[in-house]
This record gives sequence, structure tokens and C-alpha cells, in this order.
Amino acid sequence: MRRSGAARRVIGIGNGDRGDDGAGPACLAALHARLTSDIELLRCDGEPAALLALLEDSREVYLIDACAGGLPAGRIRRWNVARRPLPARAGIASTHGLGLAEALELARALGVLPRRCVLYAIEGGSYEAGKPLSAPVRAAVRSVARRIERATAR
Repeated sequence: MRRSGAARRVIGIGNGDRGDDGAGPACLAALHARLTSDIELLRCDGEPAALLALLEDSREVYLIDACAGGLPAGRIRRWNVARRPLPARAGIASTHGLGLAEALELARALGVLPRRCVLYAIEGGSYEAGKPLSAPVRAAVRSVARRIERATAR
């Protein structure tokens, strides 16, 4: 999806061809026709420099990513990462090389973390190439899309 300079963004992180790792992109698809035109929907593969570029010049961002924290698939966790770092006890292991928590803290240190930055982490169960989202993650994606729709309507 194309970047147009909007200050309000929803960023779906992940790979839609790796099972539950596609939670972020699937949430973008669910939101496509449901948000106002001033909110930009963007994909990110999880590469830190790409994520930093998408955070820059934003005032409100919602991030959706799959995580592997040992909880049941489909479990949703939410953090306002603009207020404070992800807690170490959160036990979130990113499905990407450099963790999302580290990328967000780098954004904070560089002064590009938006004033409002909310992370929705959806627990995945299967990250096998070529597989679709699992049923629990599909349900979680719908729930997160509704939450973001409500939050951005305010």
C-alpha cells in the first residue's frame, strides 16, 4: 500500500505467506474499506529501518503484529508503546530478526515514535510457509480490526 504522508497510520507487520505471521497484513485487509480516508494503511515486513521510516512524521499509529509468546493462538495483547516500553515480562518474541520491541525503542531514542502508538500483538500458532491464518488468529484479526475502527473514529 502506498504512503501518502498521512499523520494517522495503521501498520500491519508480517508476511502473509507464512501462516499466522500474516496477522498484520490480514488486519489491513479487514480495515481497507472501514476507515476514514485520512488514515493510511501500510505494510511492513518487520525490517527495523522500514518500520522507522513508516513511524516518522506520524502522530497516531496502530501496529499489528504476530508474536510467539507461548500463549494460545489468537490471544490479543495491547500496549500503548508511546507511554512506556514493552514490559520485559510481556514475554513477546517477535517472529522477525530484530525484535519489534528493540525497533520501537530505537524509534523512541531517535525521536520518531509518534505521540500515540498502540501495538496489538496477536499470538500465532503456526508460521509454516504457504499456510493460511489459523482459525483463532482469523478471529483475533477481526477483533483487532473492530478495536482499531472504534479507536480511530474518536
